[in-house]
Amino acid sequence: MSKQDLSVTAKLINGGVAGLVGVTCVFPIDLAKTRLQNQHGKDIYKGMIDCLMKTVRVEGFLGMYRGAAVNLTLVTPEKAIKLAANDFFRQLLMEDGMQRDLKMEMLAGCGAGMCQVVVTCPMEMLKIQLQDAGRLAAHPQTSAPAPASCRPHGVGSAPAHKRPSATLIAWELLRTQGLAGLYKGLGATLLRDIPFSIVYFPLFANLNNLGFDELAGKASFAHSFMSGCAAGSIAAVTVTPLDVLKTRIQTLKKGLGEDSYTGIRDCARKLWIQEGPSAFMKGAGCRALVIAPLFGIAQGVYFLGIGERILQSFE
Repeated sequence: MSKQDLSVTAKLINGGVAGLVGVTCVFPIDLAKTRLQNQHGKDIYKGMIDCLMKTVRVEGFLGMYRGAAVNLTLVTPEKAIKLAANDFFRQLLMEDGMQRDLKMEMLAGCGAGMCQVVVTCPMEMLKIQLQDAGRLAAHPQTSAPAPASCRPHGVGSAPAHKRPSATLIAWELLRTQGLAGLYKGLGATLLRDIPFSIVYFPLFANLNNLGFDELAGKASFAHSFMSGCAAGSIAAVTVTPLDVLKTRIQTLKKGLGEDSYTGIRDCARKLWIQEGPSAFMKGAGCRALVIAPLFGIAQGVYFLGIGERILQSFE
């Protein structure tokens, strides 16, 4: 195996490890974010802590990990696509793939983000149904049947006590709507992920460069970790309005009085009129708390070279 092949393999291992560890650590906060973003009218949850406490009380500890299996299954191929695409675009846009132009690096990151949604969109589509199911099941008086055109098995048609399954939801969406069913909200996902990349990649590069150690040839572990956390949280809060729109659009089953949306513009208009501008920042704190450690862990994994160490152990 060539050094280049080893480098690519190590990147894929690092991305997979970072994703698995990160998802396991922060998934309950992500669940709270989804439920907070979806509720409107009479609030069921007063905030993140209240949401998690009620979830544990009604659904048990594992209730906080509803939908985690989808993320844990797909996070490795998601990272693999993102890393491979980023390397491809860097080679295409920059000589020898070296970081010589920050604008080109941003463009490469955007290209990677666009490729990544091939996995990200269906992954989040399924995850959101599972995460939000507990909100409606715990408060059946707020639950309304989903439209027949978008009512997958276990989300709207199943009894309230029966937990939805990602496999059955995916199969029913494919059966009734085809591949488009799994890619509902694709435009909103792109609209969120591209600006995120534009903000995150250059911000992390500049923050990390502030701690560059000439003797070591790189910034310290602590500095890289904190740079990843800071850049991730700032980028996450910046695109929160777009994440709210994506979550609302991808949620199939609605509560009583909760609107369905025909697209991004319709969702934004109804959100502004009915709930006011503050609704666009629902779950911003949770999102920052999710993204910050995810990217901090990712930078830490790359700093420690876990993938390289695993490959060396097989030599």
